[in-house]
Amino acid sequence: MGEYAHINVVKEEGIGVIQLDRPDVSNALNRKMVDEIVGEMEVLDRDETVRVIVVKGHEKFFAAGADIEEMLEDSPLSLELLDPFAVWDRITLIKKPLIAAVNGFALGGGFELALHCDLIIAGEKAKFGFPEVKLGVMPGAGGTQFLTKAMGERKALEWIWLGESMSAAEAERFGVINRVVAPEMLEEETMRLAKQLANQAPISLRLIKEAVHKAEELSLTDGMKLERKNFYLAFDSNDQKEGMQAFMDKRRPSFKGV
Repeated sequence: MGEYAHINVVKEEGIGVIQLDRPDVSNALNRKMVDEIVGEMEVLDRDETVRVIVVKGHEKFFAAGADIEEMLEDSPLSLELLDPFAVWDRITLIKKPLIAAVNGFALGGGFELALHCDLIIAGEKAKFGFPEVKLGVMPGAGGTQFLTKAMGERKALEWIWLGESMSAAEAERFGVINRVVAPEMLEEETMRLAKQLANQAPISLRLIKEAVHKAEELSLTDGMKLERKNFYLAFDSNDQKEGMQAFMDKRRPSFKGV
């Protein structure tokens, strides 16, 4: 793990934890910070000792939106040349489970970062939203796409057009997040879930993640073909042999990720 300006990273029991750490500006995501987050996700994705990646903020905030001061002088041409959202696309290539743990607010780019994760666990006081319309712009790192896939076109339009925030309870009801817990229990519950996943067969998790994420963009026929291909691939792993033998032996399997 390298030295970072805006994040902290720890590893424990097969779980890599990335903590956003720019508290003086409520973890507003400047470009350097996004580069660090994604770069470390890729490092942990390659790390054979890590099976699950968690992204978390602080007690009162996950992350505000993009760093507005950094964007004040941007122009269409400067943005085209810089292509600041290309780094976000790399998150979709992470093979291991990604969990976002959200306390406080996750707005704009902060909400988009959470939506890029596979699972979102939130404290009861968490708030989610896209206030970009109030600045004369719009989400640009996937917010319109991820939110629409999660809650449907009409509700997504309403939330993004109005620029309002939704509570954790509303986000759970609309299928935007997975679980809501007491704020003081967020870390414990997130790590409990992460440890459950870390004990699963890593190759199975990877193949399942690919099939589920592709389900929305493939036809049913093509999606079924991918599912079956991945099902067959699982049988080339030692973990498949271990899992089925453990079942027959009535013992807990010990998965190695090979």
